[in-house]
Amino acid sequence: MAESENEAAVVEIETDMDEDLAEDNEEIAWNDEEKQGEERKSIYVLLEESIMASDLDLGEKNKRLSRLIRIREKKVNIMLAGATGSGKSSTVNALFNMDVAEVGVGVDPETDSITSYVLDNLTIWDTPGLGDGAKSDEKYNTMLVKKLSETDENGDPLIDMVLVVLDASSKDLGTSFDLINKVLIPCLGEDKHGRILIGLNQADMAMKGKHWDFEKNEPDEVLLEYLKKKAESVEKRIYETTGLTIKPVYYCAGYKEEGGEQCKPYNLTKLFYYIIKSIPKEKRLALADNINPDNDMWLHDDKEADYKEEVKRGFFDTISDFIGEGAEACGDFGEEILGLPGRIAGALIGAAIGAVVGFFEGIFG
Repeated sequence: MAESENEAAVVEIETDMDEDLAEDNEEIAWNDEEKQGEERKSIYVLLEESIMASDLDLGEKNKRLSRLIRIREKKVNIMLAGATGSGKSSTVNALFNMDVAEVGVGVDPETDSITSYVLDNLTIWDTPGLGDGAKSDEKYNTMLVKKLSETDENGDPLIDMVLVVLDASSKDLGTSFDLINKVLIPCLGEDKHGRILIGLNQADMAMKGKHWDFEKNEPDEVLLEYLKKKAESVEKRIYETTGLTIKPVYYCAGYKEEGGEQCKPYNLTKLFYYIIKSIPKEKRLALADNINPDNDMWLHDDKEADYKEEVKRGFFDTISDFIGEGAEACGDFGEEILGLPGRIAGALIGAAIGAVVGFFEGIFG
Protein backbone atom coordinates (compact mmCIF):
# COMPACT_ATOMS: atom_id res chain seq x y z
CA MET A 1 0.00 0.00 0.00
CA ALA A 2 2.82 2.36 0.92
CA GLU A 3 4.47 1.72 -2.44
CA SER A 4 1.21 2.58 -4.27
CA GLU A 5 0.87 5.77 -2.27
CA ASN A 6 4.44 6.73 -3.17
CA GLU A 7 3.80 6.06 -6.87
CA ALA A 8 0.65 8.22 -6.70
CA ALA A 9 2.63 10.98 -5.00
CA VAL A 10 5.30 10.83 -7.73
CA VAL A 11 2.64 11.01 -10.47
CA GLU A 12 1.06 14.01 -8.76
CA ILE A 13 4.43 15.78 -8.47
CA GLU A 14 5.25 15.05 -12.15
CA THR A 15 1.82 16.34 -13.16
CA ASP A 16 2.36 19.54 -11.20
CA MET A 17 5.81 19.92 -12.78
CA ASP A 18 4.35 19.38 -16.26
CA GLU A 19 1.68 22.02 -15.60
CA ASP A 20 4.30 24.46 -14.26
CA LEU A 21 6.52 23.77 -17.29
CA ALA A 22 3.58 24.32 -19.65
CA GLU A 23 2.82 27.62 -17.95
CA ASP A 24 6.50 28.62 -18.18
CA ASN A 25 6.56 27.71 -21.89
CA GLU A 26 3.42 29.74 -22.50
CA GLU A 27 5.00 32.70 -20.73
CA ILE A 28 8.23 32.31 -22.73
CA ALA A 29 6.25 32.07 -25.98
CA TRP A 30 4.23 35.12 -25.00
CA ASN A 31 7.43 37.03 -24.18
CA ASP A 32 8.97 35.96 -27.48
CA GLU A 33 5.90 37.21 -29.32
CA GLU A 34 6.06 40.45 -27.41
CA LYS A 35 9.76 40.78 -28.25
CA GLN A 36 9.07 40.08 -31.92
CA GLY A 37 6.35 42.71 -31.83
CA GLU A 38 8.86 45.18 -30.43
CA GLU A 39 11.29 44.30 -33.21
CA ARG A 40 8.59 44.99 -35.75
CA LYS A 41 7.77 48.42 -34.39
CA SER A 42 6.94 51.00 -36.98
CA ILE A 43 9.71 53.47 -37.69
CA TYR A 44 7.24 56.23 -36.84
CA VAL A 45 6.71 54.71 -33.38
CA LEU A 46 10.47 54.53 -32.83
CA LEU A 47 10.87 58.18 -33.78
CA GLU A 48 7.96 59.20 -31.57
CA GLU A 49 9.56 57.38 -28.65
CA SER A 50 12.85 59.17 -29.33
CA ILE A 51 11.11 62.53 -29.23
CA MET A 52 9.22 61.76 -26.04
CA ALA A 53 12.37 60.44 -24.31
CA SER A 54 14.38 63.56 -25.18
CA ASP A 55 15.24 66.39 -22.78
CA LEU A 56 13.31 68.92 -24.83
CA ASP A 57 10.60 70.90 -23.09
CA LEU A 58 6.98 70.00 -23.75
CA GLY A 59 6.50 72.73 -26.35
CA GLU A 60 9.48 71.56 -28.40
CA LYS A 61 8.41 67.92 -28.12
CA ASN A 62 4.96 68.79 -29.40
CA LYS A 63 6.46 70.74 -32.30
CA ARG A 64 8.58 67.77 -33.35
CA LEU A 65 5.66 65.38 -32.91
CA SER A 66 3.54 67.61 -35.10
CA ARG A 67 6.17 67.43 -37.85
CA LEU A 68 6.38 63.67 -37.49
CA ILE A 69 2.60 63.37 -37.82
CA ARG A 70 2.67 65.45 -41.00
CA ILE A 71 5.38 63.21 -42.42
CA ARG A 72 3.36 60.17 -41.34
CA GLU A 73 0.47 61.40 -43.47
CA LYS A 74 2.60 61.61 -46.63
CA LYS A 75 1.70 58.99 -49.21
CA VAL A 76 4.05 57.43 -51.74
CA ASN A 77 2.94 56.10 -55.13
CA ILE A 78 5.32 54.01 -57.22
CA MET A 79 4.46 52.75 -60.71
CA LEU A 80 5.95 49.54 -62.13
CA ALA A 81 6.20 49.29 -65.91
CA GLY A 82 7.82 46.89 -68.33
CA ALA A 83 7.35 44.01 -70.73
CA THR A 84 5.63 40.76 -69.93
CA GLY A 85 8.09 38.38 -68.30
CA SER A 86 10.54 41.06 -67.18
CA GLY A 87 9.89 40.28 -63.53
CA LYS A 88 7.86 43.23 -62.22
CA SER A 89 5.97 41.10 -59.72
CA SER A 90 9.07 39.33 -58.43
CA THR A 91 10.74 42.73 -58.04
CA VAL A 92 8.00 44.24 -55.90
CA ASN A 93 7.72 41.03 -53.87
CA ALA A 94 11.44 41.15 -53.17
CA LEU A 95 11.54 44.83 -52.21
CA PHE A 96 8.50 45.20 -50.00
CA ASN A 97 6.56 43.35 -47.32
CA MET A 98 3.82 42.20 -49.66
CA ASP A 99 2.39 39.78 -47.08
CA VAL A 100 0.42 42.70 -45.61
CA ALA A 101 -0.53 44.38 -48.89
CA GLU A 102 -4.13 45.08 -49.81
CA VAL A 103 -4.67 44.24 -53.46
CA GLY A 104 -7.09 46.10 -55.70
CA VAL A 105 -7.71 47.14 -59.30
CA GLY A 106 -8.72 50.40 -60.87
CA VAL A 107 -12.47 50.99 -61.04
CA ASP A 108 -12.23 53.00 -64.25
CA PRO A 109 -12.69 50.89 -67.43
CA GLU A 110 -9.48 52.41 -68.76
CA THR A 111 -7.46 51.35 -65.73
CA ASP A 112 -9.06 48.09 -64.66
CA SER A 113 -5.92 46.18 -65.60
CA ILE A 114 -3.63 48.17 -63.31
CA THR A 115 -3.23 46.35 -60.01
CA SER A 116 -2.64 48.38 -56.86
CA TYR A 117 -0.84 47.07 -53.79
CA VAL A 118 -1.48 49.21 -50.73
CA LEU A 119 0.89 48.91 -47.78
CA ASP A 120 -0.25 51.55 -45.31
CA ASN A 121 0.80 54.85 -46.94
CA LEU A 122 2.75 53.22 -49.80
CA THR A 123 0.87 52.27 -52.97
CA ILE A 124 2.48 50.31 -55.79
CA TRP A 125 0.78 50.41 -59.18
CA ASP A 126 1.65 47.29 -61.16
CA THR A 127 0.80 47.88 -64.81
CA PRO A 128 0.11 45.11 -67.35
CA GLY A 129 3.04 43.95 -69.47
CA LEU A 130 3.99 45.16 -72.92
CA GLY A 131 4.60 42.84 -75.82
CA ASP A 132 1.27 41.02 -76.01
CA GLY A 133 0.34 42.58 -79.35
CA ALA A 134 -0.02 46.02 -80.95
CA LYS A 135 -3.64 46.49 -79.84
CA SER A 136 -2.87 45.51 -76.25
CA ASP A 137 0.20 47.76 -76.18
CA GLU A 138 -1.84 50.71 -77.44
CA LYS A 139 -4.38 50.23 -74.64
CA TYR A 140 -1.52 49.79 -72.19
CA ASN A 141 0.08 53.08 -73.26
CA THR A 142 -3.24 54.88 -72.87
CA MET A 143 -3.61 53.53 -69.34
CA LEU A 144 -0.13 54.72 -68.43
CA VAL A 145 -0.71 58.22 -69.79
CA LYS A 146 -3.94 58.50 -67.83
CA LYS A 147 -2.41 57.27 -64.57
CA LEU A 148 0.65 59.50 -64.92
CA SER A 149 -1.63 62.49 -65.50
CA GLU A 150 -3.48 62.04 -62.20
CA THR A 151 -2.84 64.47 -59.37
CA ASP A 152 -3.19 64.18 -55.60
CA GLU A 153 -5.27 66.37 -53.27
CA ASN A 154 -2.61 69.09 -53.45
CA GLY A 155 -2.54 69.17 -57.23
CA ASP A 156 0.86 67.46 -57.40
CA PRO A 157 1.49 64.42 -59.64
CA LEU A 158 0.06 61.28 -58.02
CA ILE A 159 2.92 59.04 -59.17
CA ASP A 160 6.14 59.87 -57.35
CA MET A 161 8.34 57.69 -59.51
CA VAL A 162 8.25 55.02 -62.21
CA LEU A 163 10.40 51.89 -62.03
CA VAL A 164 10.79 50.37 -65.49
CA VAL A 165 11.82 46.71 -65.29
CA LEU A 166 13.70 45.36 -68.31
CA ASP A 167 14.83 41.79 -68.91
CA ALA A 168 18.65 41.83 -68.85
CA SER A 169 18.70 38.63 -70.93
CA SER A 170 16.59 40.09 -73.75
CA LYS A 171 18.21 41.40 -76.92
CA ASP A 172 14.97 42.91 -78.22
CA LEU A 173 14.13 45.92 -76.05
CA GLY A 174 12.64 48.03 -78.84
CA THR A 175 9.12 47.98 -77.41
CA SER A 176 10.42 48.92 -73.97
CA PHE A 177 12.48 51.79 -75.38
CA ASP A 178 9.37 53.12 -77.13
CA LEU A 179 7.55 52.97 -73.79
CA ILE A 180 10.32 54.88 -72.03
CA ASN A 181 11.08 57.44 -74.73
CA LYS A 182 7.60 58.09 -76.17
CA VAL A 183 5.26 57.52 -73.22
CA LEU A 184 6.88 57.71 -69.81
CA ILE A 185 9.44 60.50 -70.18
CA PRO A 186 7.08 62.89 -72.03
CA CYS A 187 4.37 62.33 -69.38
CA LEU A 188 6.68 62.90 -66.42
CA GLY A 189 7.10 66.56 -67.30
CA GLU A 190 9.68 68.89 -65.76
CA ASP A 191 10.46 66.51 -62.88
CA LYS A 192 11.34 63.64 -65.19
CA HIS A 193 15.04 63.65 -64.20
CA GLY A 194 14.31 62.32 -60.75
CA ARG A 195 11.15 60.34 -61.32
CA ILE A 196 12.18 57.42 -63.52
CA LEU A 197 14.48 54.50 -62.77
CA ILE A 198 15.50 51.66 -65.07
CA GLY A 199 16.12 48.21 -63.61
CA LEU A 200 17.77 45.37 -65.54
CA ASN A 201 16.30 42.32 -63.86
CA GLN A 202 17.26 38.64 -64.19
CA ALA A 203 20.96 39.50 -64.26
CA ASP A 204 21.73 35.86 -63.46
CA MET A 205 20.18 34.79 -66.78
CA ALA A 206 21.69 37.56 -68.91
CA MET A 207 24.05 35.09 -70.61
CA LYS A 208 21.65 32.13 -70.54
CA GLY A 209 22.64 31.29 -66.98
CA LYS A 210 26.33 31.03 -67.83
CA HIS A 211 29.00 32.81 -65.80
CA TRP A 212 26.80 33.09 -62.70
CA ASP A 213 28.51 31.95 -59.52
CA PHE A 214 25.64 30.22 -57.72
CA GLU A 215 27.72 29.58 -54.60
CA LYS A 216 28.56 33.26 -54.14
CA ASN A 217 25.29 34.40 -55.75
CA GLU A 218 27.02 36.91 -58.01
CA PRO A 219 28.22 37.25 -61.61
CA ASP A 220 31.76 36.29 -62.53
CA GLU A 221 34.01 38.79 -64.30
CA VAL A 222 32.71 37.88 -67.76
CA LEU A 223 29.05 38.33 -66.86
CA LEU A 224 29.77 41.44 -64.80
CA GLU A 225 31.41 43.09 -67.79
CA TYR A 226 28.46 42.07 -69.96
CA LEU A 227 25.97 43.60 -67.49
CA LYS A 228 27.93 46.85 -67.30
CA LYS A 229 27.97 47.15 -71.09
CA LYS A 230 24.26 46.32 -71.24
CA ALA A 231 23.51 49.11 -68.74
CA GLU A 232 25.70 51.55 -70.70
CA SER A 233 23.92 50.62 -73.94
CA VAL A 234 20.47 51.24 -72.42
CA GLU A 235 21.63 54.54 -70.93
CA LYS A 236 23.10 55.67 -74.27
CA ARG A 237 19.99 54.75 -76.26
CA ILE A 238 17.69 56.69 -73.95
CA TYR A 239 20.01 59.71 -73.90
CA GLU A 240 20.29 59.83 -77.70
CA THR A 241 16.49 59.95 -78.04
CA THR A 242 15.48 62.12 -75.09
CA GLY A 243 18.59 63.88 -73.80
CA LEU A 244 17.88 62.37 -70.38
CA THR A 245 20.61 60.52 -68.49
CA ILE A 246 19.33 57.49 -66.58
CA LYS A 247 21.81 54.99 -65.15
CA PRO A 248 20.19 51.53 -65.09
CA VAL A 249 20.67 49.19 -62.13
CA TYR A 250 21.27 45.53 -62.99
CA TYR A 251 19.94 43.11 -60.39
CA CYS A 252 18.22 39.81 -59.77
CA ALA A 253 14.93 39.93 -57.87
CA GLY A 254 15.07 36.24 -57.09
CA TYR A 255 12.61 33.62 -58.28
CA LYS A 256 11.64 30.02 -57.69
CA GLU A 257 11.38 27.46 -60.41
CA GLU A 258 8.65 24.88 -59.92
CA GLY A 259 10.14 22.18 -57.74
CA GLY A 260 13.40 24.11 -57.45
CA GLU A 261 15.14 26.22 -54.85
CA GLN A 262 14.61 29.92 -54.22
CA CYS A 263 17.20 32.05 -55.99
CA LYS A 264 18.53 34.75 -53.68
CA PRO A 265 18.31 38.34 -54.90
CA TYR A 266 21.38 40.23 -56.09
CA ASN A 267 21.90 44.00 -56.01
CA LEU A 268 18.46 44.53 -54.46
CA THR A 269 19.92 46.92 -51.87
CA LYS A 270 21.39 49.02 -54.66
CA LEU A 271 18.03 49.14 -56.43
CA PHE A 272 16.29 50.14 -53.18
CA TYR A 273 18.87 52.88 -52.60
CA TYR A 274 18.15 54.40 -56.03
CA ILE A 275 14.42 54.21 -55.38
CA ILE A 276 14.93 56.16 -52.15
CA LYS A 277 16.89 58.81 -54.06
CA SER A 278 13.92 59.23 -56.40
CA ILE A 279 11.39 59.79 -53.60
CA PRO A 280 11.06 63.25 -51.97
CA LYS A 281 12.74 63.39 -48.56
CA GLU A 282 9.53 64.06 -46.67
CA LYS A 283 7.99 60.83 -48.04
CA ARG A 284 10.85 58.38 -47.58
CA LEU A 285 9.80 56.97 -44.21
CA ALA A 286 6.91 55.23 -45.95
CA LEU A 287 9.47 53.10 -47.78
CA ALA A 288 11.33 52.21 -44.59
CA ASP A 289 8.16 51.10 -42.87
CA ASN A 290 7.26 48.71 -45.70
CA ILE A 291 10.63 47.22 -46.65
CA ASN A 292 10.86 43.43 -46.93
CA PRO A 293 12.00 42.28 -43.45
CA ASP A 294 13.68 39.10 -44.73
CA ASN A 295 17.44 39.44 -44.13
CA ASP A 296 18.28 37.09 -46.99
CA MET A 297 16.90 39.53 -49.54
CA TRP A 298 19.63 42.10 -48.82
CA LEU A 299 22.79 39.98 -48.55
CA HIS A 300 24.38 40.21 -52.00
CA ASP A 301 25.35 43.23 -54.10
CA ASP A 302 28.14 44.46 -56.39
CA LYS A 303 29.96 46.16 -53.48
CA GLU A 304 30.70 49.26 -55.55
CA ALA A 305 29.37 51.19 -52.55
CA ASP A 306 28.05 50.46 -49.08
CA TYR A 307 24.42 50.59 -50.15
CA LYS A 308 23.11 49.67 -46.72
CA GLU A 309 24.79 52.73 -45.21
CA GLU A 310 23.58 54.83 -48.15
CA VAL A 311 20.03 53.63 -47.52
CA LYS A 312 20.31 54.70 -43.88
CA ARG A 313 21.73 58.07 -44.94
CA GLY A 314 18.69 58.67 -47.14
CA PHE A 315 16.45 58.35 -44.10
CA PHE A 316 18.81 60.34 -41.86
CA ASP A 317 18.30 63.28 -44.25
CA THR A 318 14.56 63.10 -43.65
CA ILE A 319 14.99 63.08 -39.88
CA SER A 320 17.50 65.92 -39.87
CA ASP A 321 15.47 68.11 -42.24
CA PHE A 322 11.95 67.52 -40.96
CA ILE A 323 12.22 66.52 -37.30
CA GLY A 324 15.37 68.40 -36.32
CA GLU A 325 16.20 72.09 -36.55
CA GLY A 326 18.89 72.91 -39.07
CA ALA A 327 19.71 76.12 -37.22
CA GLU A 328 20.18 74.47 -33.83
CA ALA A 329 23.55 74.09 -32.15
CA CYS A 330 25.15 71.03 -33.73
CA GLY A 331 26.58 67.98 -32.05
CA ASP A 332 28.78 65.18 -33.31
CA PHE A 333 27.20 62.87 -35.84
CA GLY A 334 28.32 59.91 -33.76
CA GLU A 335 30.70 58.09 -36.06
CA GLU A 336 31.36 55.37 -33.49
CA ILE A 337 27.66 54.47 -33.63
CA LEU A 338 26.70 55.28 -37.19
CA GLY A 339 29.93 54.92 -39.11
CA LEU A 340 29.05 58.07 -41.03
CA PRO A 341 30.77 61.45 -41.17
CA GLY A 342 29.12 64.83 -40.75
CA ARG A 343 27.16 66.79 -38.16
CA ILE A 344 23.64 66.60 -36.84
CA ALA A 345 21.34 68.98 -35.01
CA GLY A 346 21.17 68.19 -31.33
CA ALA A 347 20.93 65.11 -29.13
CA LEU A 348 17.33 64.41 -30.19
CA ILE A 349 18.40 63.77 -33.77
CA GLY A 350 21.21 61.57 -32.54
CA ALA A 351 18.70 59.44 -30.63
CA ALA A 352 16.29 59.39 -33.59
CA ILE A 353 19.02 58.36 -35.99
CA GLY A 354 20.11 55.70 -33.52
CA ALA A 355 16.58 54.33 -33.63
CA VAL A 356 16.73 54.19 -37.43
CA VAL A 357 20.10 52.43 -37.30
CA GLY A 358 18.60 49.79 -34.99
CA PHE A 359 15.57 49.49 -37.28
CA PHE A 360 17.70 48.68 -40.32
CA GLU A 361 20.13 46.46 -38.46
CA GLY A 362 17.13 44.27 -37.71
CA ILE A 363 16.50 44.03 -41.47
CA PHE A 364 19.96 44.11 -43.02
CA GLY A 365 21.57 42.11 -40.23
